[in-house]
Amino acid sequence: MSERHTLRQQIRERRRALTAEQQHLAAQQLLERIQSHPDIGAARRVACYLANDGEINPLPAIHWLWAEKKEVYLPVVHPFTPGHLLFLHYTPTSPMVRNKFNIEEPELDMSRVIPHSALDLMFTPMVAFDAQGNRLGMGGGYYDRTLACWQQHQLGPKPIGIAHDCQQVAAVPNEAWDVPLPEILTPSKHWRF
Repeated sequence: MSERHTLRQQIRERRRALTAEQQHLAAQQLLERIQSHPDIGAARRVACYLANDGEINPLPAIHWLWAEKKEVYLPVVHPFTPGHLLFLHYTPTSPMVRNKFNIEEPELDMSRVIPHSALDLMFTPMVAFDAQGNRLGMGGGYYDRTLACWQQHQLGPKPIGIAHDCQQVAAVPNEAWDVPLPEILTPSKHWRF
């Protein structure tokens, strides 16, 4: 079993072990960090995600973004290009479906798709991270592919990782395709790299 696979399993278990109260408190503390972040305040279009498998819940932040009149977008697994994401405009009335990973996403409607290059910021989920900004995802490479242009040319949305504090590890084992993050927000800290 690979080091990355083992680490994924350990941190996912750690995340899932958080109580409902701990999850709620973490989401509220994350919201406070998001509300005071200058780049988020200046952004118009923000990509988020819906929590799954013990991830920190960005839903309070999504409600705040809507109240601030910002456009929120959610990832949708691309139906024709394996390993890629589309981003669809998300509102309180968006029809939702479950994707092949059993994760809720907006129902595909091409009129609601935005090129990811038109997004300002992208809240990026992760399984684990380290103090150098390295991120370990679920293993499908979806976000690494999405953020490759930002990494190489600073084009497209600026990624901001969001995670529970318990997802920090000493070192994330890197691969050539991994995209490190410039910032990570956790309930207790704003990491800048």
